[in-house]
Amino acid sequence: MQDFAMYFELGWQHICDWQGYDHILFVTVLCGTYLLADWRKVLILVTAFTLGHSITLALSALDIVKVNSSLIEFLIPVTIVTTAVINIVKKKRSPATLRISYILALFFGLIHGLGFSNYLKSLLGKSTNITSQLLAFNLGLEFGQVLIVLCILTISFILLNILKIQRREWTLFLSSAIFGIAFIMCIERLALIHFK
Repeated sequence: MQDFAMYFELGWQHICDWQGYDHILFVTVLCGTYLLADWRKVLILVTAFTLGHSITLALSALDIVKVNSSLIEFLIPVTIVTTAVINIVKKKRSPATLRISYILALFFGLIHGLGFSNYLKSLLGKSTNITSQLLAFNLGLEFGQVLIVLCILTISFILLNILKIQRREWTLFLSSAIFGIAFIMCIERLALIHFK
């Protein structure tokens, strides 16, 4: 149980760590354009992302899938840039655009899970029975993700309902700012990709 608590804490601290802010940026751009009233849609979106990163986190941590970590580190900001562009381009939400968002969240979750796995593998070392650690770490990631989403939705609520900022203006501001940060990350990480 002590190991479980430790890996749970490491999971939520990892996703909430400002030094590894790429995951925070992704969750922010993914959910930041929604309202508190959209909590069901956000829940489905976050669940799709969770499902994706849970699959690849497990497969990679169990050494079933091996990845080029420098390529994954480049693809993570690519997912952020792509999500930001979609937010900027789409003006209205329809059932079709929501379905596309869910599919992309699942797919992008697969990429982020591979990024999380590098950190988890470094923690596990040579351990062979990692099921409980993997579960605890994943639940910790989820807890951290929920904290980020709650913060984002609260900020959106304050800006839109109290300060009366237009929703489209908020979406454009948030998505454009995150696009700029992630685009710079893409350029920096592109130079670091090495193929074996």
